[in-house]
Amino acid sequence: MKRLPTMKQLEYLVALADTRHFGRAAERCHITQSTLSAGIRDLESVLGTAVAERSNRHVLMTRVGATIAVRAKALLRDAEEVMELARADRAPMTGEMRLGVIPTIGPFLLPRVLPALRERFPGLTVYLREEQTVPLLARLEDGELDAALIALPCETGDLAVEDILEDEFLFACNRAHALAGAEEVSREALEDEPLMLLEEGHCLRGHALDVCGAGNAQARAQFEASSLHTLVQMVAAGIGVTLIPRIAVEARIDRGTGISLAPLAAPASRRIGLAWRRTSLRAEDFRILAGALRELAEVA
Repeated sequence: MKRLPTMKQLEYLVALADTRHFGRAAERCHITQSTLSAGIRDLESVLGTAVAERSNRHVLMTRVGATIAVRAKALLRDAEEVMELARADRAPMTGEMRLGVIPTIGPFLLPRVLPALRERFPGLTVYLREEQTVPLLARLEDGELDAALIALPCETGDLAVEDILEDEFLFACNRAHALAGAEEVSREALEDEPLMLLEEGHCLRGHALDVCGAGNAQARAQFEASSLHTLVQMVAAGIGVTLIPRIAVEARIDRGTGISLAPLAAPASRRIGLAWRRTSLRAEDFRILAGALRELAEVA
């Protein structure tokens, strides 16, 4: 019978391809470097070809080694999902789930819904990772995450997405600003305002510019921040104005700042959704999770 690579050998190969270093790959696999080296040699023996070129300074994957590593990553991901599917078959929404979330959602939505989620699904352990949208979706595609909470619209490729809630934007300014206390703020009133934005990489930046009709992001961005909390503090200091999603306001991000908030005359919002790989064997679990988050977000 023809020998086939083992899952361990494929795991070693993926770690080596990702790190390009035997020591770091061994650490990632929680084994010694000699064990990893032996595993890679055994894999090359099974395959009948070299997967990496070794030198004292670095590791260079061969063309076939890099190609096999991509396929191996998919095989390992599918094997993990098979185990999760088996656990879920015994009881839906059990086992482990790696959930990604973007920084403009996580701190504001998750504290509202996670306690009730744990109570509703006691057999489910959720591991969270917070990251900006592009790297988060890349991790989801690669199988490092099972699902992700993201803000829409954004490019999601072939991922499956279910909406959780509509998140309205509110205008925020200092209490001494001319627009402070306004019942509503028009798009025209925003055109000449010193709009403060999140830095590149945050999808909320693009959403805010779309709302304001700003064609030149650099011209409009007087200040760029890495977090919504920083933006709120700058508004409180009277440096400019910004747009804040309602979930952040409901989480009291403005507490103690003295800023003025107002709805937009032409209501604008982003959508918060749950995304997962369309090919995932746990798709039904993610649909259940999306429904639960939708319900909990409404009542929280």
